[in-house]
Amino acid sequence: MRYSVLAGGKRLRPILVVAAAEAVGGDRRSILPFAVAVEFVHTYTLIHDDLPALDNDDLRRGKLTNHKIFGESVAILAGDALLTRAFYLMTHGALMDSIPAGQLLRAAHEMSDALGTAGMIGGQVVDLESEGKPIDPETLEYIHIYKTGFLIRACIRCGAILSQADPVQFAALSRFGAHIGLAFQIVDDILDIVGDQGKLGKDIGSDIDKEKATYPALYGLEESRRKSEQLIEEGIASLEIFDQRADPLREIARFFVQRTY
Repeated sequence: MRYSVLAGGKRLRPILVVAAAEAVGGDRRSILPFAVAVEFVHTYTLIHDDLPALDNDDLRRGKLTNHKIFGESVAILAGDALLTRAFYLMTHGALMDSIPAGQLLRAAHEMSDALGTAGMIGGQVVDLESEGKPIDPETLEYIHIYKTGFLIRACIRCGAILSQADPVQFAALSRFGAHIGLAFQIVDDILDIVGDQGKLGKDIGSDIDKEKATYPALYGLEESRRKSEQLIEEGIASLEIFDQRADPLREIARFFVQRTY
């Protein structure tokens, strides 16, 4: 567990929780345990994604993947433990001292929904079933939204929930999250082709090797770049009701499309 959690990474998902909370006037200190839980959740997904039964990758965050060090059985258990520990942290006493129980329950429900068959797991199943097969645009978008987009959107929505965003703010942040979540996965697809393995810290070209459904495979690199940039612009436009406290979210969105790792 420590090996993968402390291996580095961008920490974008917990940062999104905090940035969304601050955009609606929340205090970052009160939600840090929840943000840590989100990083645990994300690390669990990476450990399991890298397993031979799924993506069978050797590198993650510039280091050997968990199962390459500890074996498949321990890697599976480490991922399971991180997921269960995450929900323990989401209802931790430190959170309950500063955030009403109803909001914590709603945020935990939001996160669990984004991770299950109505979210990430559902997207991964369709992704696996689509390998090596012709794919239509609707199915490709479904995979990317469910597999990646919903968790990113959930991070933003959870930050908003924990800081008592009003319905208008919540809707705007949800639109923002939906746009940048899809853009993030499109850029991931692009980087799997043109990225630098040293910067990315993971194997490149694996999507092509596995004949995975990706935006560049269906639309080409240039159209994929254009689509990701358009999504980011639309996402940032969703934040027009917010003042400068939402600037970190705007900067994160720009990073999503400009990143090289």
